[in-house]
Amino acid sequence: MSGFVSLHEVSHAYGVAGGPPAVESLTLSVNRGEFAAVVGPSGCGKSTLMKLATGLQFPYHGTVMVAGQHVTKPVKIAGMAFQAPTLLPWRTTLENLLLPLEIVEPYRSQMRRKKAEYVARAEALLASVGLGGQGDKFPWQLSGGMQMRASLCRALIHEPQLLMLDEPFGALDAFTREELWGVIRDLHAASGITVVLVTHDLREAVFLADRVFVMSARPGRVIEERVVGLPRPRDLEVTFTSEFQDIVHELRGYIVRARQ
Repeated sequence: MSGFVSLHEVSHAYGVAGGPPAVESLTLSVNRGEFAAVVGPSGCGKSTLMKLATGLQFPYHGTVMVAGQHVTKPVKIAGMAFQAPTLLPWRTTLENLLLPLEIVEPYRSQMRRKKAEYVARAEALLASVGLGGQGDKFPWQLSGGMQMRASLCRALIHEPQLLMLDEPFGALDAFTREELWGVIRDLHAASGITVVLVTHDLREAVFLADRVFVMSARPGRVIEERVVGLPRPRDLEVTFTSEFQDIVHELRGYIVRARQ
C-alpha cells in the first residue's frame, strides 16, 4: 500500500463477534501533506474510520498503516479534535493545551526541564488562531468558537504529523464555522501536516480538501473519490462560484444514491 495513511480492505464491527460490520472492504489512501475529507450518509462508518486510522480500534480484517507502519497501538504521531472541545473546566486554556505533553512521552519526562519551551509553544499556537493573551482564561470564559480554536491547538501541541478532525465545527453557528475554516486552512498551509476531516458539511469538505472520499451507507466503504481542483489559497468568495457549487452538487448526488 502507498500513502501516508492507508486502509486496505478493512472490515470492522462493534459488539459481539459476528455482529453487523460498521465498515466492510474499506480501502482509502491519503498522501503525506494532503488535506482529505470524508463524507457520507449518517452511520456510514466515518468515525470508525478515524478510530481505525489512529489505533483506537483495530479491524478484524484488512490492514491499516500510518507513516509506513502497521497500526497495532494508538498512533502517537496523530492529533485529534472532535465536535465537542472537551476542555477541562478546572484548567485554564493554557493548561488545557499543555495536558497532552504531561501525559505522552517523551514530553512527560521532559516537562519539568522544558516547561518554559512548551509554554512558549502553546502561547504561539494560541496566537496563530487569534487567541493571543487568552491562555489564562478558563473554558467557560470562552465562546464556542474560541473553545474550538483552543481544542485545535491542543491537538497540535505535540507537533503531530497527522491531524484527524471528526466533525469539529458541527456544533457551531454558520459564521463561526466559516471563520474556523480559514483557521484550519491556514494551519494546514503553514505546517504541511496531513489532515483527514470527517464532516457532514459538503461545502466545508470542498472548501478545505484536496480530495473528498464519499462513503456508502453502512457497512461503509469508499464509493467515490473526487479531486478538488480549486486553486489555493482559497477564500470564502470561492464558495459562491459555479465551479465550487458544481462540486458540492456532484457530491450530494453521490450521497443521495448511497442512501438508496
